[in-house]
Amino acid sequence: MLFFLVTSLSFLFFLNSLSLKPLPLWASDVKLLPLCFFKELSFSFKALKKGIFGLFCAFPSMSSIMSIKQGISTLKFENAQENEPLSVLDLPELALDCILEKLSPSGLCSLAAVCSSLRERCISDYLWERHMKQKWGKILSPAAYREWQWFIASRHNSSTLKVDESKGFIKFICSVWPFTWFESNKRVNNKDSITPLVDSVMSLYLALESGKFSFPAQVYNRENGHVGFKLSCYDAEISYDPQTDTFRARYPPHGRRAVAMETGIQWERLRAAPIDTPPHDLHTSDCLNDLHPGDHIEIQWRRNKEFPYGWWYGVVGHLESCDGNENYCRCHSNDTVVLEFNQYTPGSRWRRTIISRKDHREEGNESDGFYGGIRKLHKSEEIATWKSLWPRDILE
Repeated sequence: MLFFLVTSLSFLFFLNSLSLKPLPLWASDVKLLPLCFFKELSFSFKALKKGIFGLFCAFPSMSSIMSIKQGISTLKFENAQENEPLSVLDLPELALDCILEKLSPSGLCSLAAVCSSLRERCISDYLWERHMKQKWGKILSPAAYREWQWFIASRHNSSTLKVDESKGFIKFICSVWPFTWFESNKRVNNKDSITPLVDSVMSLYLALESGKFSFPAQVYNRENGHVGFKLSCYDAEISYDPQTDTFRARYPPHGRRAVAMETGIQWERLRAAPIDTPPHDLHTSDCLNDLHPGDHIEIQWRRNKEFPYGWWYGVVGHLESCDGNENYCRCHSNDTVVLEFNQYTPGSRWRRTIISRKDHREEGNESDGFYGGIRKLHKSEEIATWKSLWPRDILE
């Protein structure tokens, strides 16, 4: 027993001295012998009682060596699998979808450049609709989406949005994406390039963000709050300026006036057209029988027949014969409706106007302008927006 113990320890020290040198393939098996020996050391004392034959039986068998070697090899394989780097595509579908939903537009564009599988996911309308709604939803009307359809149809064969096979997906994004961070990601394998769908939510988002797509919207207090346009909202052709995070507006010509331009328009001065009525058309009022004193309204007004309509904020007032007492007021049952524009001083010709509840069309004259259709405001958000634009000084 002592002989085997001394032999095993000496052999172990010998192997350790060779650890700094590359070992042959059989060395890993030989190093298992001391481990197997100590594993079965407890049985050696019983073997001594049975003589030499029992001692040889106590020596580790080849099957024990192979079983230990197999266990260690399996452990090494499992560790190798655990240490192997995983791809994003190896994630479960639900986890990958959750990650993509958290990415910003720039993050989606970067990830779309990795491979075709991620590209298909990152350009899906489902992911981009949320970003579209969050940033652009409040200023895009159905007319704006129609304009987009016309835009892509007219540019189908032009160089602005046309992407051929040699140009590739990344060059398309670079052509419309305004930020310089994307410059470092332009290189892409031409073999993996595809022609992106132009008629997609992603394409619309990037076209808006770059300012290359102009769309119809309405501007509060046009021409930067000119005194003649206080508490009004006019239609214009809008384009985004990514450098200043503001907008440019192109107003249609008024009579003999040329096209008016305005820059530096803030987000809060824009809105999507609440109704789908062109600026030169009379809106058909459907709320006349539901107007009561104190209701908030918008009414179309234009200076003359050549001008487009703008929307002006006002409230429904009481008739002169009514003292305003709620218990005795019958103004809502009268055929005449009084509209008040309290941003003007009392006695101003712009302060009040009267319309017919039954057969109201366009009313007015060349000196006072023409009043058109009426919208009753139901949303507190719309009313709050108008009040936030109230002029500091009462207008004459």
